[in-house]
Formats: sequence, structure tokens, C-alpha cells
Amino acid sequence: MDTLSRRRFLQTTVGIGYAVGVGSVGSSRVQAGDLGLPEDLSGFRGTLCFFSKHLPRLDGRGLARALKPLGFGGVDLTVRPGGHVDPKRVAQDLPRFAESLGAEGLALPMITTELTSADDPVARPTLDTAASLKIPYFKAGYYRYAFKDVRAEVTAAGVKLRGLAEIAARAGVHLGFHNHAGYIGGNIWDIAPFVDQLPAKSSGYYFDVRHAVAEGGDAGWRTAFLLAAPRLSMIALKDFYWEKAASGWRIRNCPMGEGMVNWKAFFPMLAQAGFHGPVSLHLEYDVPGDTPEAKEQNTLAAAARDLAFVKAGFVEAYR
Repeated sequence: MDTLSRRRFLQTTVGIGYAVGVGSVGSSRVQAGDLGLPEDLSGFRGTLCFFSKHLPRLDGRGLARALKPLGFGGVDLTVRPGGHVDPKRVAQDLPRFAESLGAEGLALPMITTELTSADDPVARPTLDTAASLKIPYFKAGYYRYAFKDVRAEVTAAGVKLRGLAEIAARAGVHLGFHNHAGYIGGNIWDIAPFVDQLPAKSSGYYFDVRHAVAEGGDAGWRTAFLLAAPRLSMIALKDFYWEKAASGWRIRNCPMGEGMVNWKAFFPMLAQAGFHGPVSLHLEYDVPGDTPEAKEQNTLAAAARDLAFVKAGFVEAYR
């Protein structure tokens, strides 16, 4: 496994796994209160979403029936090649997912795409369809460093981002730039001059504190957040730590609260910034499972465990 031994993982999640109905994925008989999750998030008014990437076999109704009993309010849906919705079929399939989620009482406040340019042939259909369904936010794709002429590379990325933001604004969907370690904008500093020139009404940051810590360390993530705070649109929640192996230092993803992210500082900073946007919970660490069904059940157990941590953080910070 990525961060946990199989035994430790099962010790961490087995109780939650039985609560959500292992062997009965999608059961709605258990509610958030039954898991000890606070129903009232005090002053926080955003939507707690689950990143659909981690449950690739479930359709819209299956996602809703599995996630709503755990206490999630919405889904961050993958609309990209290999995701829940193929962007080539976005006009046909995205409405079906939105309808299925809504019928089960879950919101669809954001979608995750790989869009990086207005020239992408699926950009306009994706954004127009999202707008027609009143999906307010989308995550853009990533711009890679060639590590040759970084100034020119950042400028080229900024030009593409501006073009994408323009068609997003015309469609009426808000663009969120995701700071991902290793890519342009991973530390916010390089992309901020370009994002700051975009209309605040239709573009901002999809801030990822895990990647900010990995990219910038203690002072680095704080300054990155403060740069993004005036334009904070959505956030991603995940955790990690650095591990020394025979081949050198490497990143290990882990459950919420077990890594290097300073959550005691981060949640209050969100509250101070007045953030009330969509929250996407990710499980980037490996989850065990000898069969697809078992992995699915263990994923839901892990999601419930991490969601409890997240809700406790919001309750404390936003009271």
C-alpha cells in the first residue's frame, strides 16, 4: 500500500466500514449522524463533495446512494478522458449524471476537467453543457514545465489560461486554477500575475493545501494561500508526508490528519478568508481490496473516516 499497512488500514476503517454497510454499497439506511458526523457545520455554507475518481465503477445514482448516507452534500465529477463523463459525449452524458445525483439529493457544484485551452475541441461543449445544467465551477487542466525557459513557459501557459477563461466567462462557468506540485502554478507565485488579470467574477483558484505544502514547505504554503485567498473559488483536501527510501526522499499520500499538512492552521485561515465554496475530498492514498467490490467498500469506509476529520475541522474553525 501507499501509506498504510493492510492491517493498519483495516484497524482505522473497519468500524466505519461496518457502519456504512460493507457488502451493501449504496445502502441508505445509515445517516451521517449514525457515524458520529456533525450535521451542522456551524458557519460554513459550502458543499462537501467527494472526488468521483475514487469510485470509478459507480454511475450517478450509485454515487449518490453511496455518498449521501456518509454525510457528503455533493460530488466533484470527473469530466475528462477515462473519467465518469467522456468529454466527447458531454452533451449526452453529463445531464444524465446531474439528473441522477439531483434525484438522490446530492449537488453537482463542480466538475474536474483537463481543459487547458480555448482551442480544445471539447472546451466549448463542456462549458456550455455545464452552464446549461447550472454547474457553477470547473477545474482546469495542468500546464507542464519543460524546464528550459521557464519564463517563456509560464507566459505561454498564461496565454492559454486567459483564452480558456474567456470562453468560460461567456458560458457562465467559473474557472478554478488548481495548484499541483510539479506543474506551472504549483507554488502559485508563478501563475498569480496571470490569474490576477482575469475577471474575478468568472475565474479564481482551486486551492490544494497538500500540494502547496509539498511545493513550498511551511512558509511557502501559507504565502501561497494568502496569494490565492482573495480569489479563492474551491478547495481540495488531502494529506501526505515525505518518506526516505533507498532511492531517496519521496512523497507518501495518507489519510487526513496523518501527514504534514497543518490542519489546525489551515481551517482557521479558510474561515478568516470567508471561504464558502465547494470542497472536494480526495483519497489519493492506496486503499486495499482483493476485488473491485471490496476496494469500493473500503473506499467508502475511508471516505467516511476522512469526512469526519474534515467536518470536525470546519465546525471548530467556523463557529
